[in-house]
Amino acid sequence: MTTFNIPNMSCGHCKATVEKTIHAVGPKAQIDFDMASRRVTMDSGVKADNVQEALAAAGYPATLAK
Repeated sequence: MTTFNIPNMSCGHCKATVEKTIHAVGPKAQIDFDMASRRVTMDSGVKADNVQEALAAAGYPATLAK
Protein backbone atom coordinates (compact mmCIF):
# COMPACT_ATOMS: atom_id res chain seq x y z
CA MET A 1 0.00 0.00 0.00
CA THR A 2 1.10 3.52 -0.77
CA THR A 3 -0.24 6.65 0.88
CA PHE A 4 -0.08 10.06 -0.73
CA ASN A 5 -0.61 13.52 0.72
CA ILE A 6 -2.57 15.59 -1.77
CA PRO A 7 -2.99 19.10 -0.32
CA ASN A 8 -5.03 20.40 -3.28
CA MET A 9 -7.74 17.75 -2.82
CA SER A 10 -10.54 19.50 -0.98
CA CYS A 11 -13.91 18.54 -2.46
CA GLY A 12 -15.89 15.81 -4.18
CA HIS A 13 -14.83 17.00 -7.63
CA CYS A 14 -11.18 16.80 -6.56
CA LYS A 15 -11.73 13.30 -5.23
CA ALA A 16 -13.32 12.20 -8.51
CA THR A 17 -10.44 13.63 -10.54
CA VAL A 18 -7.83 11.98 -8.31
CA GLU A 19 -9.66 8.65 -8.51
CA LYS A 20 -9.96 8.85 -12.31
CA THR A 21 -6.28 9.78 -12.62
CA ILE A 22 -5.09 6.90 -10.45
CA HIS A 23 -7.30 4.44 -12.32
CA ALA A 24 -5.90 5.68 -15.64
CA VAL A 25 -2.44 4.59 -14.44
CA GLY A 26 -3.57 1.46 -12.57
CA PRO A 27 -7.07 0.35 -13.61
CA LYS A 28 -7.27 -2.27 -10.85
CA ALA A 29 -5.98 0.00 -8.07
CA GLN A 30 -7.95 -0.05 -4.84
CA ILE A 31 -8.21 3.46 -3.45
CA ASP A 32 -9.20 4.75 -0.02
CA PHE A 33 -9.73 8.46 0.59
CA ASP A 34 -9.37 10.42 3.83
CA MET A 35 -10.66 13.82 2.80
CA ALA A 36 -10.14 15.37 6.25
CA SER A 37 -6.39 14.74 6.15
CA ARG A 38 -6.22 15.01 2.32
CA ARG A 39 -4.64 11.57 2.01
CA VAL A 40 -5.16 8.79 -0.47
CA THR A 41 -4.10 5.20 0.13
CA MET A 42 -3.63 3.06 -2.94
CA ASP A 43 -3.18 -0.68 -3.18
CA SER A 44 -1.77 -1.45 -6.60
CA GLY A 45 1.24 -2.84 -8.38
CA VAL A 46 1.78 0.55 -10.02
CA LYS A 47 4.90 2.50 -9.05
CA ALA A 48 4.29 5.53 -6.84
CA ASP A 49 6.39 7.69 -9.17
CA ASN A 50 4.04 6.98 -12.07
CA VAL A 51 1.00 7.91 -10.00
CA GLN A 52 2.66 11.08 -8.70
CA GLU A 53 3.53 12.14 -12.24
CA ALA A 54 -0.06 11.59 -13.42
CA LEU A 55 -1.52 13.41 -10.41
CA ALA A 56 0.80 16.39 -10.94
CA ALA A 57 -0.26 16.56 -14.60
CA ALA A 58 -3.90 16.58 -13.46
CA GLY A 59 -3.23 19.50 -11.08
CA TYR A 60 -2.96 17.49 -7.88
CA PRO A 61 0.72 17.23 -6.94
CA ALA A 62 1.21 14.51 -4.35
CA THR A 63 3.93 13.56 -1.91
CA LEU A 64 4.44 10.21 -0.24
CA ALA A 65 3.07 10.12 3.29
CA LYS A 66 5.40 8.92 6.00
